[in-house]
Amino acid sequence: MSTEPGPVYGSPEFDWSILTVPTPLAMARGQLGFSWLELAGRLATLTQDELDWEPGLDALRVVRRGTQRTPRTLGTGEWVAEWPAGADSPQPRTIGWLVAHLTEGFFERWEWTFGESSARREDVEVSGDVTEAVAGLTRWVEAWRAGVDGLDEDQVFTVGLSQATEIDAQAPFGHLVLHMNRELIHHGAEIMVLQDLHRAGRRT
Repeated sequence: MSTEPGPVYGSPEFDWSILTVPTPLAMARGQLGFSWLELAGRLATLTQDELDWEPGLDALRVVRRGTQRTPRTLGTGEWVAEWPAGADSPQPRTIGWLVAHLTEGFFERWEWTFGESSARREDVEVSGDVTEAVAGLTRWVEAWRAGVDGLDEDQVFTVGLSQATEIDAQAPFGHLVLHMNRELIHHGAEIMVLQDLHRAGRRT
């Protein structure tokens, strides 16, 4: 039976030598590790005001249960992430929402690849407190990294190694690793831009 990972603190470790290893898994691991190193450095400076800042009208937020503005939410505890009506919703996102979205994504993929394959993203706990939110994301990214790091080279080509989604179950595992790398890079860049915009606004 798999054991749920504990909290992780401090800067992520990154073995630069992996960038010299000429294998598909090493390349995917290198991209994942370096991308997380970049984002984690920025998250270490994140403030509560930045986490909560709404960059536009009707922005999606992480709020205390019962105060949400959307019919659908995600989260099992005191805090919930407001959820858009559809994938093409034009609503802007707060940094808090982006952190929660990355958290649930890495949680579910870890659970259905290296965990007990029972909980879904709806079962994750999110937080509107900046310290807890960053710790939650760190926990699941590091758990995912540890799982990927523990694979043999051939397992990157194993079909159905993850059962998180129907697509994952039908694809070589490397595709999921690259997808989660893409999620980290994409939403990490959004977090950094919003953080920069908030700080620029405070200086004007």
